[in-house]
Amino acid sequence: MRPVLVLNGPNLGRLGIREPDVYGAQTLEDLAALCRETGRELGLSVEVRQTDDEAELIGWIHEAADGKIPVVLNPAAFTHYSYALRDAIAQRTAPLVEVHISNPNAREEFRHTSVVAAVATGTIAGFGMRSYVLALHAIAELPS
Repeated sequence: MRPVLVLNGPNLGRLGIREPDVYGAQTLEDLAALCRETGRELGLSVEVRQTDDEAELIGWIHEAADGKIPVVLNPAAFTHYSYALRDAIAQRTAPLVEVHISNPNAREEFRHTSVVAAVATGTIAGFGMRSYVLALHAIAELPS
């Protein structure tokens, strides 16, 4: 099975209790189970990770680039200002789909800019946890 990393940035470890009106009541473990099950259905071996640490997230992006591993990435707040993350993503060697649970363009103005979108294969946002399912389907259909 083709490996895929599903990487989640800051505060996503608090899903289920963090702003449930925006992010829903499902937890990170619920999301991980959904991604792993979707992956199995698509012939993908999905590993889900979460960190609040920018350096750790960049290290995972480097790991994916070195291994030619596709990535589903929710950069969370790093979306809007992390040029270091953007530069790491620019080194990708396989598809990378940016995802967001909410629709950043329907929220506060500072969330309207993604510094990583231009170096991602594509972006899926606003479909709740289903954004990840859609991203995994895109990864499964894209050439390596």
